[in-house]
Amino acid sequence: MKTVVSISQGSSEHDYELETEFLGQSFRILRLGSDGDLSRAESMLESVREQADAIGLSMVHDHYQVGREQLRHPDTARLEACVPDIPVTTGAGLRGILQEWAVRHTQSELGHFFDNARVLFMNGQASYRIAKSLSEHTDNLFFADPYNDFGVPRMLTSLKQLETYTSLTAPIMFRPAAIKTVETVMRSPLYRLGEGLVKGTLNHATRDAHVIVAAVGDLEHLSQKQLDGKTIITSRVTEPVLDWMRSRRVAMVVDYSPWLEGRPVGMNVMEAMISAALARTPEQLGPDDYLDVIDTLGIEPRILYPNGYRRVNRFAFVIHPLSQQYLTKTPPLDWIANVSPPLVMNLVEKAVAYTPPFVYCRISGIKSPTGDEAEGWLITVGGTPREIMAHGPEFTYSRLLAAARLAKKLGAQLMGLGAFTKVVGDAGITVAKRAPLPITTGNSYSASGALWAAHDAVKRIGRVHVGTSGKMAGKAMVVGATGAIGSVCARLLAKAVDEIYLAAPEPAKLLALKESIEQETPGAVVHVAGSADRDVGGMDMIVTATSGAGKRILDIMKVKPGCVITDVARPLDIPAEDVAKRPDVLVIESGEIQLPGDVDMKDIGLPRGIAYACLAETIVLALEGRFENFTLGRNIEWEKVREIYKLGLRHGMKLAAISGVNGVFSDEDFERVRVLAAEAEVPA
Repeated sequence: MKTVVSISQGSSEHDYELETEFLGQSFRILRLGSDGDLSRAESMLESVREQADAIGLSMVHDHYQVGREQLRHPDTARLEACVPDIPVTTGAGLRGILQEWAVRHTQSELGHFFDNARVLFMNGQASYRIAKSLSEHTDNLFFADPYNDFGVPRMLTSLKQLETYTSLTAPIMFRPAAIKTVETVMRSPLYRLGEGLVKGTLNHATRDAHVIVAAVGDLEHLSQKQLDGKTIITSRVTEPVLDWMRSRRVAMVVDYSPWLEGRPVGMNVMEAMISAALARTPEQLGPDDYLDVIDTLGIEPRILYPNGYRRVNRFAFVIHPLSQQYLTKTPPLDWIANVSPPLVMNLVEKAVAYTPPFVYCRISGIKSPTGDEAEGWLITVGGTPREIMAHGPEFTYSRLLAAARLAKKLGAQLMGLGAFTKVVGDAGITVAKRAPLPITTGNSYSASGALWAAHDAVKRIGRVHVGTSGKMAGKAMVVGATGAIGSVCARLLAKAVDEIYLAAPEPAKLLALKESIEQETPGAVVHVAGSADRDVGGMDMIVTATSGAGKRILDIMKVKPGCVITDVARPLDIPAEDVAKRPDVLVIESGEIQLPGDVDMKDIGLPRGIAYACLAETIVLALEGRFENFTLGRNIEWEKVREIYKLGLRHGMKLAAISGVNGVFSDEDFERVRVLAAEAEVPA
């Protein structure tokens, strides 16, 4: 039987002795704690050298390799020198492999999990292999080494900075004189005066991190508020440790330690066992030796959810002021608007268009029934629609790319474009090519939401029978049917109404669309026309989706009472003055979406927890972990409209509100249309 002894600088309360089989050989494992007494650890080494085939050193510093710099810790070297004739290891070789594998395994299993995450390393030098692996997926790396080593209130923010820091501090890091100087400084009144700043720096870094890499002991001082929703990469996660993390509402834990006989085993113990079993020193062990052991024992990183499955993904969404009136609601511009003539506000509007993007608010509390969560940021660019349209596309592109860089820095994994930012130039294609993270315009869910709203409005007005299957016994028209959004709406409506009329000034395209719909939806009754005028008077529902940019595309006075018109064009096809002429007709601009969970979001002009469909598309993709360019350009794919609708239902999205030119429709608005339509049927 071979004997492996682990000498730990930790507490002797956790000492143990066990016998086990390892690689076909019998082993006795003995753990001895020195209670932090280095001299006692030396005595223990002397006492076990006769019986030990290999020795592991626990809770001591590895000899770190950071870039080209190697740090040899004097305490570790001192203990190693006590038993020069016996293999001694801290487990550094195995630890580096399992740390790196933990990252790669998690990224593979969960798909894009670490993409653009903000990662805080409590000890970057000890976690260098993890940092190198994570750097393949995110640039948002933060290292607390200056804080822990010297009490300096500064984070290192890249691997390069960590390597430079290590090369500069290595010559003095473990010299007794240097350590004594640091201890003296940290006891001084001047240091204590700035201690709040130091702690504040680490607290902010912890608060803003999505992933924390640390030993379990380095997390003990952190509160539930600091750890709620975080992912922890660590080792030796026992049930008591998992209970503690559960109490702190940690979302996920990645444990890279090996387990043996139902308990986590220190890297030092496992590597010492490998050394003893193969009769090689730790320095003689190679990749094949480690791979054979890992494969034979089935060692695999553990992904744990302390409170049940919980994954928090991140998004950003770009907004902008929709008019000069929006600017007057923001301090200090509200004061300027009150004391200045309109000419001054015109100049302010122009100036604001050039301001850098900034975070309007953070959004949290979005929780899907699947257990997935999303958090994000609304990022404002300054241009009103008038200013956006007054400049060339590159003007807006540059601001959207600046917003994308800000979103990446915040840790967002994709970004959505809102309002007029998604119609500029090629509608997101150029931005997506240049941006450092995936982009979507949200137009797929906007189209879906508008049709969802129209279908709901028809039922609420009650002028047309809607069967239990959801199919409407009436007629619907799509104006601009051959366009990107129009064709999508036509394909979807053909499945939801008895008869559909397609209007567009492109006969050949209309015929092709009609043929395609009849193939996709057997039994669909499809009519085609060059314009809306001939058939518009008989429609129960109309969808306008042209690119007329202000041209009048139908005569609203010919529309029958009780008709529901959904205007999905941007700019709108139906002007506000036309809407005002027909109080007996419901003209819908959009369908707003109720987000799942207890959503915390600053006011965007909608009731609490309700979002515009384009924003909801970005959130659905985040919940689904679909970090990809989804909806781009003007050619919207109807398959994506259908897909995002189904994904929305899966994640608990609901139609919350129906909006027109004057905002969200109330129950009284629906009742008004119903009553006026009924009165119009009564002969004079």
